[in-house]
Amino acid sequence: MSIIEEAVRKTAERYHRPAPPEQPASGGRPRLRRVPPPATETANVRRFQPVTLDRAVLDDNSILPQITDPGALRGYKILRTRMLRRLEANQWHSFAVTGATPGEGKTLTSINLAMALAQDPNTWVFLVDLDLHRPKVASYLGLNNSLGERGLTDYLLGDATFEQIMYTPAGMDRLAIIPNFQTVANASELLTSPRMDELVQTLEAETPRRVVIFDMPPVLASDDVLAFSPQVDGMLLVVAEGMTNRDALKGAKALLQEMNLLGVVLNRSEAQDEGAYYSYAR
Repeated sequence: MSIIEEAVRKTAERYHRPAPPEQPASGGRPRLRRVPPPATETANVRRFQPVTLDRAVLDDNSILPQITDPGALRGYKILRTRMLRRLEANQWHSFAVTGATPGEGKTLTSINLAMALAQDPNTWVFLVDLDLHRPKVASYLGLNNSLGERGLTDYLLGDATFEQIMYTPAGMDRLAIIPNFQTVANASELLTSPRMDELVQTLEAETPRRVVIFDMPPVLASDDVLAFSPQVDGMLLVVAEGMTNRDALKGAKALLQEMNLLGVVLNRSEAQDEGAYYSYAR
């Protein structure tokens, strides 16, 4: 039995969060009304370690809010709105972002989607770098641990507390980030460890309730996504035009079919169709 088949078996044995049944359409689809968190929650929100992001680095890496391309800005706003509607319709609060193979832009999508969501006045966000093989969130944001900053791996190994790995960028009060500065060999084992369960429960217990985004490795690169999938409500798949081949896409689809697929994001599209814009989520 391959490592991926074994992961599928283990995942099936653990708890899973199925999508709730769709309500019958009678008189049209009910409108979803965004309700802001109560004032008591926002007044008592926990403050994390402040960090100032280098705008030049954000600009070099095409990270919000430094993006000036109208098509890209429009695309992320459309993706944000569609994701919010899908999450609200199912009462979901967390999802993982993955790709089929490396280089498709899943980390860039994770970061910009997190920032776009945090720009919504009623949405609070956690972004977690859960790629323990090739962590990129910190480098994309210009963060490093030269001054002894701690990250996710430090927490999972018991070398840091929750408060020591949480960072809030200046001017982005509704966004908190858990970066990662180390790679590990036993990634899937750490992702199913009691320490990881504890972290997920802590994130879910924060007030106001936040959307939690986990940036994960490509689904075909390891068994990490399969091992961790019971901990999230859904998956967002990122593919890249001219890079993701048909066989890889079929393989990713087969592995994700047992999970709640929130949608597919198309990166690096050269299409100028004003209806499609930059990306989409079904």
